[in-house]
Amino acid sequence: MLKNRLIQFLFLLSFSLLVSFAKAQDPQFSQFYANPLYLNPAFAGATECARINLNYRNQWPSLTKAYITYSITYDQSLNSINSGFGIIAINDRQGDGALNTTLLGAIYAYNLQVSEGLFIRFGAQAVYYQQRLDWDKLIFADQINPINGTISNITNQTPPENTNIGVADFSVGTVLTYNDQFFVGFTADHLTQPSLSFYDNNDDKLPLKYTAHGGVTINLSRGMLGGVYGKDFSIQPQVLYMRQQDFQQLNAGLYLNRNPFVIGAWFRHNFENPDAVIILVGLSFKNIKFGYSYDMGVSRVGGEALGAHEVSFAWDFCIYNDKKRKIRAIKTPLF
Repeated sequence: MLKNRLIQFLFLLSFSLLVSFAKAQDPQFSQFYANPLYLNPAFAGATECARINLNYRNQWPSLTKAYITYSITYDQSLNSINSGFGIIAINDRQGDGALNTTLLGAIYAYNLQVSEGLFIRFGAQAVYYQQRLDWDKLIFADQINPINGTISNITNQTPPENTNIGVADFSVGTVLTYNDQFFVGFTADHLTQPSLSFYDNNDDKLPLKYTAHGGVTINLSRGMLGGVYGKDFSIQPQVLYMRQQDFQQLNAGLYLNRNPFVIGAWFRHNFENPDAVIILVGLSFKNIKFGYSYDMGVSRVGGEALGAHEVSFAWDFCIYNDKKRKIRAIKTPLF
C-alpha cells in the first residue's frame, strides 16, 4: 500500500508540474507503422487502396486512466495525380480527463519517381488542436499529506482564466523508398510552435519535434533483400529517433514475418535512462490487420506502473475496382 501511494504521489506531483508550467509533449504510440499518418504525413495514400487505421493506447494502467489515447485515420491514393490524401483525429486524456487534448487534421502527399524502383514521397499536414483543462480533477503536491496520504481540498495553486484553448499547427515529412528493400523517412512537427499554455505566457510553446526512421526487409527464405511473397520468412530491422526540445528517444527493434503472423520487439531508450522493452504480436489476413503490443517498463516508475497496452486495427479496401491502377505501395512494417 505504501509503495502504491508513493507511485501515485510521484505521478500526481509530476502531472501537476506539467500543468502548472503548461509545457506540452506529444502522445506516443509503440506500434509506429500501425499509425502511419501520425508518424509521417508522407505515408498518406501509400497503399494500393483506401485505408482506415484505429489505435488505442493505455499507458501506466495501474494508475487509473493516467494516459489514454485514441486515434483514427483515413487515407487514400490519387493515382491520376501521383498523390494521396488523409485525415486524422486523435484524443489524448491525461489524469482521468483532467487534461484533454483533441487533434483534427488533413494531409496531402505527393509521390515522385526518381529512377527505376526509387521513389520519394513528400507530405504536409495542417491540424487544429483543442486542449481543455478540468481544474477540479487536479491534485497538487500541497494537497497531499506526506504522513498518511490523505488529500485536502485546499491548494495554493491559482487556476487559469482560460481552461479551453485552440490553435492551428503544421507538419511536413518525407519518405524515400527503394523497391521493397529499404526505406528512410523524416518528419518535422509543430512548425509554427503554437502556444498551448492555459496561462498568459507566450514563452510556453509546443516545441518542434523531429523524427527520423528507417528500416530494411530481409527475405530469410530466399537469402535476399525484399522480394517477399507467400509464406516466405522475412525479418525487418528498424530504427526510429525522436527529439522534442530537450527530450530525446531512440527506438531500435525488428519484426519477424511469416504470413499471416508478425512478432516484433523494440527497445526504447531516453538517453538519460532505459525506458521500455516493447513486445508485439500481429495478425494480417487479406485486407485486415490486428496488433497488440505491451510496453514492459524497465525504468523504476514505468516498471511499477505496469508499462502500457496498445491495440491497433486496420482495414484496407478499394472504393472501386480498376485493374489499370498501378499504385506503388510502400512496403513498411505492418505494425
